[in-house]
Amino acid sequence: MRTLTYFVATSLDGFIADPKGGFGDFLFEGDHMTAIVEEYPDTLPAQIRDTMGVDAPNQHFDTILMGRATYQVPGGLPSPYPHLRQYVVSTRLSTTPDDVQVVADPLAKVRELKEESGDLGIWLCGGGRLAATLLPEIDELILKIHPIVLGKGIPLFAGDFPTARFGKASTRIFDTGVVFTTYSRAETS
Repeated sequence: MRTLTYFVATSLDGFIADPKGGFGDFLFEGDHMTAIVEEYPDTLPAQIRDTMGVDAPNQHFDTILMGRATYQVPGGLPSPYPHLRQYVVSTRLSTTPDDVQVVADPLAKVRELKEESGDLGIWLCGGGRLAATLLPEIDELILKIHPIVLGKGIPLFAGDFPTARFGKASTRIFDTGVVFTTYSRAETS
């Protein structure tokens, strides 16, 4: 069975973006970015891949699931991740390029995607409300914790959601102060 991974940058106080959805306060230079380019090239949007000359094959994900606000980030591309199967969760979005599919029921779609065969997983890119909705299906959290405090913004998980337990799988600290911490869903008894 394929896995759903919430791979996301977050502030020390648990926000994935500022109140308007911006993420300009996060760090975009340094050794943690080298790790992303080398180890997670599949999470780089086409615009960045092209600018940096990244043509690496997908290493972790072949599918991306994102909320409408994440998809429609200002200055975004109509098809930001053409190297992945792209799904946007929305009940208001009506037009997208042919390689971007709109999904109204994210839980049903994730369960369907998890049943497919394949070695690569599904990347939950954002946002906080979608993450809360999909929490029962999230198998792994990879938090890129930035050494900033935003004070307010879009939380890692937003809205009502059930309690879920995860166990720490690994931690990696970079010279920039960014910390990658991976958590796997804890087994329930």
